[in-house]
Order: sequence, then C-alpha cells, then structure tokens
Amino acid sequence: MHHFHYHNDSLFCEDIPLERIAKEQGTPCYIYSHATLTRHFQAYDQAFASVPHIIAFAMKANSNLAVLRLMSSLGSGADIVSGGELFRALKAGIPPNKIVFAGVGKSHEEIKYALESDILFFNVESSAELQAINEVAMGMGMHARVALRVNPDIDPHTHPYISTGMKKSKFGIGADRALEEFQKAASLSNIQVVGLHAHIGSQLTKISPFVDSLTKVLGLLHTLKGKGIPIQYLNIGGGLGITYSDETPPHPKDLAEAITPLLRESECEIILEPGRVIVGNAGILLTRVLYIKDTDAKKFAIVDAAMNDLIRPSLYDAHHDILPVHQVPNAPEDVYDVVGPICESGDFLAQNRTMPLVKAGDLLAVMSAGAYAFTMASNYNSRPRVPEILVKEGESFVVRKRESYEDLILGEQIPEFLKS
Repeated sequence: MHHFHYHNDSLFCEDIPLERIAKEQGTPCYIYSHATLTRHFQAYDQAFASVPHIIAFAMKANSNLAVLRLMSSLGSGADIVSGGELFRALKAGIPPNKIVFAGVGKSHEEIKYALESDILFFNVESSAELQAINEVAMGMGMHARVALRVNPDIDPHTHPYISTGMKKSKFGIGADRALEEFQKAASLSNIQVVGLHAHIGSQLTKISPFVDSLTKVLGLLHTLKGKGIPIQYLNIGGGLGITYSDETPPHPKDLAEAITPLLRESECEIILEPGRVIVGNAGILLTRVLYIKDTDAKKFAIVDAAMNDLIRPSLYDAHHDILPVHQVPNAPEDVYDVVGPICESGDFLAQNRTMPLVKAGDLLAVMSAGAYAFTMASNYNSRPRVPEILVKEGESFVVRKRESYEDLILGEQIPEFLKS
C-alpha cells in the first residue's frame, strides 16, 4: 500500500495535490511519501519481531539524507557499498553498530574509514578482500569484524542484471570453497569472524528462493560451529520485490512465516537488508509533457524527465506505471512512447504504452520511483539533477534542491595554458 491516491480526479501524495508541488517546485522532481516510508519499514520490521534482528536498510536503493534520517528514527541501520554511503549514513545519524559494509571492491581507504567508524562488520566477498582487510586492520592495530558472503548458487528468478547468487556472479564466495575461506579467515591475526552472509538478488517475487538459499546456508552454519568457528550474525540480505505492474510479490509477513523456523534454528542474530520493498512504491517521478509528436510509425509523448533522471526503463527494460495527475473519467486512450529530451534512442520511460490521451502541458506521475531512481541519476547531456521532495501529511519539504547550471561545473577548472 502507498499514499498516492486520486481525490476529485486529482492525484495526491498524502494530503497534497501533485499539481501544487509542480507549481511550487517545477518539473521534473521526485516526491516521497513519509507515511508510506514509515508504513513499509514497520511492516518489514514487525514481520520479523519474533527473532532477534537488525534491519540494515539498503542505501543503494535511496540514499537521500532525509530518507535515511527517517529510517534511523524508526530504528534502522544501513547496508552500505561505498565510503560515500558510509559518510551519508553517519551524517543521517545511523548508529555505526548497525552498519554493514558490502561490495566486491572496497578500497584500502574505505576499509580504514569503516574501521575508524567502528561499523558492525564487513561483508567479505573474496579471499583477496579478506587479506586486504586484515592488512589494513593490522596497520591500524585493530581487529576487523567480518561476515563472509557465500554464493549459494540459487536461481532467484529475477532480471539477470540483479541476480547475485548464481555461480557466474561476481558476488560472494562459492559454496564449495566457503568452509576453506572461513577457516582461512579465522586464522588471520587481525580478523574476527562474526557472521555469515547470503544475498541472492533483487526484485524477488517468490518465497522459494529465500527458503532454498537459507537451507543451504544453515548446512554450512552447522559445519562451521562443528569446526569451532562460532557465528554470531546470520545476514540473509534483502531482495523482496514490489509491484511495478502485475507482479504479486509476497508480503514481508509471508516471507517471515516461511523462513522464521529456519532463522530460529540458526541461533544467530539476524541481519536483514531490505531496500526496494521499503522505498520503491513510496516515491514517484513527476514530469510534464513538452510536446506530442505524431509520426507514421509512432506517437511520442515527449516529457521533461529523461533517462538521466530515471534509467531503469532504459537499463532493465523495467516497467513503471505512468498516471495522469489530472484524470478524466472515461477518457479516450492512445498508444505512446513516453520519451525524454536526451540525445539517445534509449531515452524512454515507457514504450508502446496505452494511456489516456495526453497533450502538451499535462502532468504525469511515473510510479514506483522511490528505489534505484534518483540514486542512479546522472548529469548526462549536462542536465542538472532534479529536486527531491518529502511529503508529510499536508506539508512538503525540499530534501534535495534542484541543481543549477553552476552546480554542473563545480570542481572543474581550465588549465592556465588554455586560458590564453
């Protein structure tokens, strides 16, 4: 459930009409619902209330400081994949002892920063990374807490670009080598093995891959304990999907009911890393139609948002519902490609989409744009990134201002020899 709804044929976010936000802030812009963010986090947190756990919100889905501060106020930690995300998490007030650091390519500087910040632990993805963490920790006279990420070779039945638990994936350590790597980790002088991690992919719409992965992981967990390697934390990752179009993903409570017996069997504190399921349907991208272009082959609705603002349709062929901000009952329909101003054929938000008739000046809401949307935005074609707006009941707050042209050249400079 989300808090975007029609009232008198006008689309609202909570108690504010989107037309008002467009008038005040311009378009395009991202709009997030405080009530939806809160509801979705609490639904996930409460679903796993019967087992000791930490929610580590996956910041790659949405790293806006206001969103992170809200997550922190609700009791969340953070799943990070860079030093920049660690900086943001700490700035937002997320406790270091609820931060886990994932990713296959941590630099020595990032490892040092995380150790200085006293994060909960690193999710280690390879033997080479384990050695690097040990070396950095040794140089600092510290011990690094780690969880080894195991690749259980489970097909998550999702888009191949967001499938992370198969043998061919760059992520994790193969299940056949996991015991050897755990023993190696336990022998290193400045490593403290505290956890086991498995994350098989994103936008999962079935429970069975979670169960299959966890079953494999528990077998390894029992073996480790038998070898004298006690595991305190079991990190089961995230990945639960949302409804973009006609998907029917399980509710968090359904997932919890299916896997809680296995979680209890582990006798570990559970780390959960949801991202999309919390923020995906809590946000939209608001855009305005600039022109209608009618050709012999296609009808195009050219809008002021583009692939640099929301790349998911171009990158994944992802579907996002597109709704008129002002709906006309029983309006005639037509088929459009909804495209942006970027100089690329791949610049589209929807293709061959049946929609109510639209005209220049109309406002459109691109739905389910709270996750992997602004975080993947760029300045391609020297387009300033758009503002982010947080709505709470009847008030709206600019939580990231629109970039200016001057912002585009911050940090750039022309060498003296070119100035003449």
